[in-house]
Amino acid sequence: MPIIINIDVMLAKRKMQSQELAEIIGITQANLSILKTGKAKALKITTLEAICKALNCQPRDLIEYIEEI
Repeated sequence: MPIIINIDVMLAKRKMQSQELAEIIGITQANLSILKTGKAKALKITTLEAICKALNCQPRDLIEYIEEI
């Protein structure tokens, strides 16, 4: 999949656990896991905004496009 979600990278940089992030942004840990593994079919802008606010980062820090060859 050419879209890579780097939530784990930002969590590690911020020394935060997934459970803590899920509580802060108001989603279940299961839904956060779906986002982290790239299995989500959609990502609400409000959820992205909440993640960026909680992790003090930009959307570009979380989402990466890698062209498939």
